[in-house]
Amino acid sequence: MKKTVLITGVAGFIGSTFAKELDSSKYLIFGIDDLSSGNKKSIPKNVIFFKQKISKKIPKKLEDKQVKIDFIFHFAGQSSGEISFEDPIDDLKKNTITTINLIQFSIRKKIKKFFYMSSMSVYGDAKKASERHDMNPKTCYGVSKLSSEYYLKVFSNELNFIILRLFNVYGPPQKLDNNKQGMIRIYLTQLKKNNQIVVKGSTKRYRDFIFIDDVTKILKKLMRIKTKNIILNIGTGKKTTIENIISEIKKLHHGAKFKIEGNTKGDQLGIYADIGYLKKLIPNLKFKSLKKGLKDFYKSNFL
Repeated sequence: MKKTVLITGVAGFIGSTFAKELDSSKYLIFGIDDLSSGNKKSIPKNVIFFKQKISKKIPKKLEDKQVKIDFIFHFAGQSSGEISFEDPIDDLKKNTITTINLIQFSIRKKIKKFFYMSSMSVYGDAKKASERHDMNPKTCYGVSKLSSEYYLKVFSNELNFIILRLFNVYGPPQKLDNNKQGMIRIYLTQLKKNNQIVVKGSTKRYRDFIFIDDVTKILKKLMRIKTKNIILNIGTGKKTTIENIISEIKKLHHGAKFKIEGNTKGDQLGIYADIGYLKKLIPNLKFKSLKKGLKDFYKSNFL
């Protein structure tokens, strides 16, 4: 018998890619998205789709007693630290209120496991961040993601969950149409539009970049583990500076111009993941190198 999966944010970059990776012969897939930022064309045809703002309510058809759901993957939300300062209330609705509604829904439906996509932003400036590191978010976005984590913990006696703190996810089919979300995406968007990249802040800043396919593989493997009510960093465990990224982009795009100016409000100076716990749960993890991943991403949008 097929397992049933509900994916929120199914029209978005990570949600749609994950939906495509799930074997339709093994899983019945429901998807929710309000299409405020996602693209309906990105949703696989086998997904039973509902256009809905889950900050308001869950689709009635999913509330039906005859509808069984085994897993929820909650990708939906506002994902830019910069934008979160422009409208903190909207950020709260899209990131925290949606999570509370889904928690209550999950308890009513007796969901087997709830996968919550949190963010490295909950740490603030942490350098090498383990799951036990102090939380000190520097953006409204980071605060809304962290508050959602706390709501899950409050209901830990009624709900099985895994909190996934995603680091910098990049790669195709991410579109080059956003100058405020995803560092590599921002740089390539600027390059495509103006043949120039404006770097805000020091080139000594660093991040942990993980290719989208590596993320989806990890998520599928986590569906099989029995561990519950845990927090996991999802990154490569490798530190990459902005200088490294610029160097690799120069090799791919000859004649690219670079300009350094100002900074982004709430931007973290540097952070990368301690993935010791992830490696214990999933031994022999392998990641695509930044060089190969960036080349694939570049080719998908420039060639």
